[in-house]
Amino acid sequence: MVTAEALRMRISDIDAQIRAVEERLPAHSVKPPIMLELFALEEARERLLQQLRELGEDH
Repeated sequence: MVTAEALRMRISDIDAQIRAVEERLPAHSVKPPIMLELFALEEARERLLQQLRELGEDH
């Protein structure tokens, strides 16, 4: 079983990855692969947050 602490650590890791991708975003003409990467990370984060909520823990 996944623990709340493990989920929090994974969320923190994904947050760092999201920040890194956002730093790579150009002001104009954003490339689709970068946006797809960002969307995938955000979706993964949401799934983890849902799992955390199901455990009865808030982030």
